Amino acid sequence: MKAGASNGLLFVAALALVLAAVPAAAATIRVTIDKLVFSPDAVEAKVGDTIEWVNKDVIAHTATVKGGWEVMIPPRKSASLTLKAAGTVDYFCRFHPNMKGRLLVSP
Repeated sequence: MKAGASNGLLFVAALALVLAAVPAAAATIRVTIDKLVFSPDAVEAKVGDTIEWVNKDVIAHTATVKGGWEVMIPPRKSASLTLKAAGTVDYFCRFHPNMKGRLLVSP
């Protein structure tokens, strides 16, 4: 093998290692609230992703985890939360307990 070809292979191998080590960019996942419903009601996400709740209703809502976090979502506004841990998270609106959602968070 010629020296130039060998250097080219080393470059390609090094580039592949660098690309494999770069983490995937975090995503922002939108959940719409309209007529007292979280949509979609179940979301798959990864640690580091941000969930953005967009409230289209004229009343306030929350995304509340019993014994955990709570996000206040004002009328006709949005609010967000960056996911810190893997697992299944069930949440609801504290003002309207029939409103329910689920986050399936992978590492």
